Amino acid sequence: MAHESTLAGTGSAYQEHRAPAGLRGRFGQLWQSQLAADASGSITVLPDGCVDILWRDGTLFVVGPDRVASHPQLAPGAQVVGARFQPGQAQAALGMSLADMVGQAIPLADLKGRWATQVADAVGEAAPHRRLQRLAELLPQHMAPAAGDLAARRGQALFQGLAEGSSIDALAQRLNLHPRSLRRLSQQQFGYGAKTLERILRLQRFLSGCRSHAGQPLAALAVEAGYADQAHLSRDARELAGMTASALRLEWGG
Repeated sequence: MAHESTLAGTGSAYQEHRAPAGLRGRFGQLWQSQLAADASGSITVLPDGCVDILWRDGTLFVVGPDRVASHPQLAPGAQVVGARFQPGQAQAALGMSLADMVGQAIPLADLKGRWATQVADAVGEAAPHRRLQRLAELLPQHMAPAAGDLAARRGQALFQGLAEGSSIDALAQRLNLHPRSLRRLSQQQFGYGAKTLERILRLQRFLSGCRSHAGQPLAALAVEAGYADQAHLSRDARELAGMTASALRLEWGG
């Protein structure tokens, strides 16, 4: 598989776990990925509306939300471990609008200073099989408790509603927000407007359907995920993932 792109979140080299009690509320999942020793090239990371703190190559990064698939370059055998923020939590924890970090990987030390460098060093000094555990032990010592303010609660409700297939108009009414205010909330909490977030989460529903209903026709998966038809799915797959819907389903395991 040299010089080929691997779809992040697939295969036995990727593992995901629920965040332990000390991180829960602020973070939803911990994850780790191990690239094969004989592999090289890029990893294709699909947009999911989420923000992660990850360790790679001895440094902690904040990986901002993506509009389209990203392709980070990793060396053969590279290990990456990370913690994924709960929806509505990253903006308060990082102290900046997520619109300023769309599609970027920013060294956490640029935002949080010396402690981020110290944590990165401690994670790197741990044995490879303990690095994720070490990250989980150290982050609660430096990150504030989960935000519970109105913006965070509305951000979480917006994400959850769109993930479940609710319309933007229905969510604006539910959250008592003018559509323009909902758009500003989405940009602050997720880096882009609600319509972009809606497209991204609809694609994620398609991916979930690929695994839960393996073998089902693409047209049926498209409608179930909330697309108007298979052609609508095909356009979004190409624009957001850079792949055909068929190839995306095949790689994702559907």
